[in-house]
Amino acid sequence: MKFYSESLTSYKRLITREVKIGDLLLGNGHPIRVQTMTTTDTMDTMATVEQSIRCIEAGAELVRITAPSKTEAENLRLIRDELRKRGYHTPLIADIHFTPNAAEIAARIVEKVRVNPGNYVDKKKFEQIDYTDAEYAEEIDRIRERFTPLVKICRENGTAMRIGTNHGSLSDRIMSRYGDTPMGMVESAMEFLRIARNESYHQVILSMKSSNPQVMVQAYRLLVRSMFDEFGEIYPLHLGVTEAGDGEDGRIKSAVGIGSLLEDGIGDTIRVSLTEDPEFEIPVCRDLVKRYAASSAGRDIPAIQKLPYSPFEYKRRESFAVHNIGQRNVPIVVADLSRIERITAEDLKSIGYSYDANLDKWTIGDAAADCVFTGHQVLDFELPGTLKVIVFPATWEQVRNKNNYYPIFSDKGFAEAEQRHDSLNFVMADCYNDDTSNNDYPYIEEWANDPTVVLCLSSSNSNAMQSVRRMFIELMNRQIKNPVILITDSKGQSPDEHLIHFATETGALLLDGMGDGICLGYGAGAQLENVQAKGRTYLPVSNIFQFTNNTAFSILQATRTRISKTEYISCPSCGRTLFDLQETTGRIRAVTHHLKGVKIAIMGCIVNGPGEMADADFGYVGSGPGKITLYKGKEIMKRNVNSEVAVDELIELLKEHKAWVEP
Repeated sequence: MKFYSESLTSYKRLITREVKIGDLLLGNGHPIRVQTMTTTDTMDTMATVEQSIRCIEAGAELVRITAPSKTEAENLRLIRDELRKRGYHTPLIADIHFTPNAAEIAARIVEKVRVNPGNYVDKKKFEQIDYTDAEYAEEIDRIRERFTPLVKICRENGTAMRIGTNHGSLSDRIMSRYGDTPMGMVESAMEFLRIARNESYHQVILSMKSSNPQVMVQAYRLLVRSMFDEFGEIYPLHLGVTEAGDGEDGRIKSAVGIGSLLEDGIGDTIRVSLTEDPEFEIPVCRDLVKRYAASSAGRDIPAIQKLPYSPFEYKRRESFAVHNIGQRNVPIVVADLSRIERITAEDLKSIGYSYDANLDKWTIGDAAADCVFTGHQVLDFELPGTLKVIVFPATWEQVRNKNNYYPIFSDKGFAEAEQRHDSLNFVMADCYNDDTSNNDYPYIEEWANDPTVVLCLSSSNSNAMQSVRRMFIELMNRQIKNPVILITDSKGQSPDEHLIHFATETGALLLDGMGDGICLGYGAGAQLENVQAKGRTYLPVSNIFQFTNNTAFSILQATRTRISKTEYISCPSCGRTLFDLQETTGRIRAVTHHLKGVKIAIMGCIVNGPGEMADADFGYVGSGPGKITLYKGKEIMKRNVNSEVAVDELIELLKEHKAWVEP
């Protein structure tokens, strides 16, 4: 394996070892399986059964149920039997944290168990421990002694296992040696996998979850390389972004992380973790997976001889600045309003600009587009001073006052143009389309390193992301440093399809440091009227342009490349949750959504508490029925607060640490 997948220039599924879960086959080229997790109390047998049925009928091929203690593990038998009696034979998964005894019980009942190597044997007290090599080896022996009984039970009962590493719950031992890194996540899982292999047990799936898609993607890539280098084979992979949140943000963050890996053929089963009822996760999973059900090979793209960046760590591609685009500037957002027949000042509201006629003043929001593409249209009103207008060359030539107006050329058009802007020109290139030579671009010398040129890259090739990435590799290997805007059009038929397409195509590139801006639009056949979602509340938008603009900023936020709003790290809820997670998330969001750049974690219980919050600034964690513990980072600030006043106490905590501003 040259890099970390079968191919970086076309979609090709990574072949993994086949694993049997009940009657379901996973890996080895079998369809990508979709799954979810129940949110009911595991001891409420009928409620768990009914919710499981709703998930199965929505399309779940695997259903996970929490088993935090021996009691819940034993009750899995009643749940399983009731489902089988009703004719449902979907494999069940027991979710285990902290309690090996519960795992050993569950492994004799259900088809699969999930263990977290960060807390199955090890503990997390946020202590730095300096181990000698001999002491570290003793710790591995301790893990082997405690973990091997479960491995043997699984092998004897034909039970599959997921070794599920979470970024936020790495043990003190791993953190002490590897730090808070993707490599630490990988080694945490590899320790357990080596023990399983030594027992000739291979019915193993692995996962590398994080609430940060950047960390998650790097960890999975490292895991693939590590398994291949050490074992010469790769075990199936379960993909997911932990604590993705709800609504648009949860879908986008999940699509950025999961979609980036699926684009490279990595992933055998997926779960989208939303702070919503679990059956609503399944349609999002299916929208992600169906992109690859009949993926064509696409046009041939030149093979990559040299990868000029590391796919295992983030470093933004080096570029020079043209105006405020490129170099160290945050990525810009270009709003495409060219579909509007006559653009008015009122239309700019949808992209973050509000005009007060009485004061003759523009108000600019945090999520205000930096440029607007109007096509052939010249605007007949005064613009906000910061807004750039992009138009076709013939229109630009006719503009009398060219302040804030800039031309966009095709690459051929730029080469042949008699007039160009003296400081900023946008140049479009369709990467590896049918008119492009496999070895070169005929007009590349016309714009390469021209200090006025911002490239706008897209591809009509079916392997669009791979084609654009290949072009970036070409630019980097040739030391061409023009800034680049990513242009992506969706042909989706629903809001979720649009979100997933935009987030996958652009997010995969942004996570690798490629891109100095994004422009989202819609291709022929796209369904646009449904973007208002016909009553569905998770898309708080008034029109297609607001939807697209919000999506662009959400993608930049999810990839950690531009922060424009509060970020919520919210767990998806399960049977351990100690309060109404959806309602509480809504209440916290309502009073904190204006705190730009603040990361707030909302966790249902201590399992998803200080560890799973990863890099959150503040945490709101269930610590008992009706009780909340508040965190600053990983430090407890207020313990066992009554839930009735906990949101107010969170606001006070934000104020105490200078993170609060009045809305």
